[in-house]
Amino acid sequence: MSESSHGKVYRARLLFFTADPYTEGEKAWQYYEDGALWIKDGLVYQEGNATEIINTLPPEVPVHHFPNHLITPGFIDTHIHYPQTEMIAAYGAQLLDWLNTYTFPTEQKFSDPKYCTQVAKIFLDELLRNGTTTALVFGTVHPSSVDAFFHEAQRRRLRMIAGKVLMDRNAPPELCDSPAEGYTQSAELIERWHKLDRLQYAVTPRFAPTSSDQQLHKAGELLQQYPDVYLHTHLAENQKEVAWVQELFPTSRHYLDVYDQAGLLGSRSVFAHGVHLCDNACERLAQTKSAIAHCPTSNMFLGSGLINLDKLYQHGVQVAMGTDVGAGTSFSLFRTMDEAYKVQQLRGATLDPMHALYLATLGGAVALDIADKVGSLQPGWEADFVVIDLAATPLLEFRTRHCANLRELIFVLNTLADDRAIEQTYSLGRLVHERTGESVV
Repeated sequence: MSESSHGKVYRARLLFFTADPYTEGEKAWQYYEDGALWIKDGLVYQEGNATEIINTLPPEVPVHHFPNHLITPGFIDTHIHYPQTEMIAAYGAQLLDWLNTYTFPTEQKFSDPKYCTQVAKIFLDELLRNGTTTALVFGTVHPSSVDAFFHEAQRRRLRMIAGKVLMDRNAPPELCDSPAEGYTQSAELIERWHKLDRLQYAVTPRFAPTSSDQQLHKAGELLQQYPDVYLHTHLAENQKEVAWVQELFPTSRHYLDVYDQAGLLGSRSVFAHGVHLCDNACERLAQTKSAIAHCPTSNMFLGSGLINLDKLYQHGVQVAMGTDVGAGTSFSLFRTMDEAYKVQQLRGATLDPMHALYLATLGGAVALDIADKVGSLQPGWEADFVVIDLAATPLLEFRTRHCANLRELIFVLNTLADDRAIEQTYSLGRLVHERTGESVV
């Protein structure tokens, strides 16, 4: 029999979550100091203690051994803008000025399909270089931006979710559609891409100020017509933005209520940021099983504010992690976890390192309603995983040798690691990045 029919085994330290450590504590994860991950046909076939698994292997199964490495599920980024790749680290503005100064001029370039493809390739290579195997992604108003992105993601066999932006006001005319046009173009993209291989579609109004009430309701119609697609937008990121929404929608109780009235809340609705939320908004998010994508690097970079994670947890809101490139300053979920910890420190609170890693893996899958497919390494799950080098830099090697326990090791990684620590990235058991600076796809 061929090697592919028997699969392959990867031996290293092995860590993955089966539940939320915020509620389940140490019962929420599985960890093997010397672990083995047996992959067959793109899925996890078996995981556990390396000696026990290797002693039962057929002789045809190759074992790839990674001493002083850690294998985890691939990271899941629940909010990111692929068209903003070229404008990451754009200086000196807060949200609304930043959109007008940098974002809108950059996104106008995506009327060119060739440019869309060029950026999509760079973007996806960067995700894989940072160990991110699934992402919820903004396109632009141009359908070609979504076509190019999905084409490149499909070629790499990645599980990706994306959508065309809906905007019919308060933006340059070149970036505006109409409620009817946005509905029609979105429906065509859904029919073309949703559930094709590992691809899924997200209805994507940019945020309430750039969509009329009519357009938001058309977005709600799309969710009714296609009940298994996603809703992806922004919410309560910046205080001036919140005040502007109240002016534009004076009959709404609060920012989230604008979306609620349009029928946009649900178990596949992901709202980026949620920094400035009232109690009623938190209650509605929890009641509807809607999720917040916490984006600490962009919240710090744009001076948007410090999210109160404890408040969200106390209300039962599902939270995950997002890099929010290009306002976010790194594709790395490690860097994002580092900033998330600092945000809570500034609030006089804290963020447990195991919980942070959960938010970047299984927590992201829960928020995206795909926790039976990715985000963990249990048998039957899709084999999306990363091999992390614990000695990727001299400092990381020195520091990890002095870790007293697993929690300390994970906190050191959350604080010091970055793309250099990602030795390999796998999608459906296939190597899609190796640490050479280049994609292997």
